[in-house]
Amino acid sequence: MESTGFRYRFPQLFAGLTLLSASLVASSFLWAGAIRNMKRVDDALLITGSAKRPIKSDYIVWRVAVSSQQPTTQAAYQELKTQIARVQRYLKDAKVPESEISLDSLQTSALPELIDGKETGKTSAYRLTQRLEIRSSQVDRYSKLSQQITELINEGITLTSEPPEYLYNDLSKLRIEMIAEATKDAKARAESIAKSTGNRVGGVRSADTGVFQITPRYSTAVSGEGRYDTSSIDKDITAVVSVKFGIE
Repeated sequence: MESTGFRYRFPQLFAGLTLLSASLVASSFLWAGAIRNMKRVDDALLITGSAKRPIKSDYIVWRVAVSSQQPTTQAAYQELKTQIARVQRYLKDAKVPESEISLDSLQTSALPELIDGKETGKTSAYRLTQRLEIRSSQVDRYSKLSQQITELINEGITLTSEPPEYLYNDLSKLRIEMIAEATKDAKARAESIAKSTGNRVGGVRSADTGVFQITPRYSTAVSGEGRYDTSSIDKDITAVVSVKFGIE
């Protein structure tokens, strides 16, 4: 009776307390549901997958520098012209097509006259340099030729054969294939981990492609920014991906 009287005497207060109780109960159910949903959202595995393939360079870029140094630019140019003609004849005899050879622009520099290690303000000589660039898919043949052409030095040709650059043409296509392989590797690892805990791997939540490492064959050198080795014909390419899988 006392509680009934209280209800009648303070009807608004009682209604407010009843509404507050109902709200707390409802909030509890909602909060519990949110926790369950949050748990399902956060149940995931972040796995790193990788793939590695051996590749062989299918394109070569080889540069040869020829220079001449004489007291005048005219004399230096005439000497350089003769030397360039000899190098071109050497390449022609080696069956290098003219279409694969290009000449860079001529570079000229004045060498200051020095007396007791100090410049006098005069010019002692002029050095002219010209580079020939050979681009071809005949990687093995031109790789050997780049080592043999130094024979011209014995003829008095001032020549420098720069180390060739070895490239791989279908790199963009290969990268796509490597990402797919690395993703499969990540999924296999995720399934192995999930199986050991009695769970099942769900869909992919997110994926991040790492940098590619193109290194000399069997090299362990890597870089956080990625590597692209051009010094070796035979290389290894490695792709890495980080994939977040849902767990069910």
